[in-house]
Amino acid sequence: MYHNTGHGRLGTVLFILSPALQSTRPSQCTSSQQLSASSPVAMAQYSGFKQLLIYAVSMFIIALSFYQWDMSQRKREERIHETQELRKQPLRETCAGDKETFKHRLEDVRNNELANLIVDDKHGIIYCYIPKVACTNWKRVMFSLTKDEPYPDPASISPDLVHLPNILPFLNSFPRSEIKVSPHNDTSKVSNGYNQEALTFSFLQAKLKHYTKFLYVRDPFVRLFSAYRNKFQEHNEYFYQRYGRHILRLYANQPDPPQSLKEANASGMRVSFQNFIQYLLDPLTERNEPFDPHWRQMQRLCLPCLIKYDFVGHQETLQQDASQLLKILMLQDNIQFPPSYENMTTPAFLLDWFSAVPLEDRRKLYELYEQDFRMFGYKRPRELLDG
Repeated sequence: MYHNTGHGRLGTVLFILSPALQSTRPSQCTSSQQLSASSPVAMAQYSGFKQLLIYAVSMFIIALSFYQWDMSQRKREERIHETQELRKQPLRETCAGDKETFKHRLEDVRNNELANLIVDDKHGIIYCYIPKVACTNWKRVMFSLTKDEPYPDPASISPDLVHLPNILPFLNSFPRSEIKVSPHNDTSKVSNGYNQEALTFSFLQAKLKHYTKFLYVRDPFVRLFSAYRNKFQEHNEYFYQRYGRHILRLYANQPDPPQSLKEANASGMRVSFQNFIQYLLDPLTERNEPFDPHWRQMQRLCLPCLIKYDFVGHQETLQQDASQLLKILMLQDNIQFPPSYENMTTPAFLLDWFSAVPLEDRRKLYELYEQDFRMFGYKRPRELLDG
């Protein structure tokens, strides 16, 4: 389409300049003496026209190149927008159609107090981190942005550093007046300042209203298995003491588990994946305290029914999504997202581990994480749940 327009513009240029060209062409009736006398003037006119024509063609080529670049940018932005709309659609449908879910969101606002929202006031960014979903690398990016330009390479920042307390500014570290939760829509039934009927909230302060908000999600079962491997298969004394001994005692028939992880490994005693699932499915587990963030449901960590996120990234397309997000944030020339290893947890690999878990428990586990599957557009894993 643009080529036709461009040719039309070039034709217009030639039409405008044609009198000058015609004036440079000697008439057939002109005598040789007249041609000889006027040839220096005619040659000068012709030379000037040729330069003007070259300039016009050059400008056209430049304009055409810019147009093609602009169209490619627009197409890229349209693809990003379409992808985001597709990702947000199941989220909107789930939030709009399940009031029971909102009751849990309300409790999360009171208890969780937005503990996973990292704030960057300088660039107007809010990032909700979800453990086991590239959160270390995104925390490294957020930490880099707290420094002066030129920003340090996020890959050069220690992963341990960004997980230390008070290293990054979190939304719940601001005064409560700045993160006030208020009801809207139906205000006829309000209890303790919350609209129990509509259960639709908006965060009135500027940070949540105007900042660019993003999160990254992952297949819920893959994330769950990744958490199990990281915390119970690798050497992690804290998680052994905090959860491992308790799980062994209750679900592995070990009334007196070893006092240390080193002793447990020496005796060949480990928390099995089935033991871990039994712990998650036990109704008493969350009566005592909420799930650890590493296996807490993603929607409970980031409250997407209350916070309207501008960008939803996926672990499965991490590098591509990171590149797109940095462009949206206009940071693509200043920050490079750290390279990540490919996700080695394939469906077949997951199926092998879940084979030790009874089918009934697998189905109960899906119910426990069903909202994550539905909200973030992950398909129900039929190969695990249909026998």
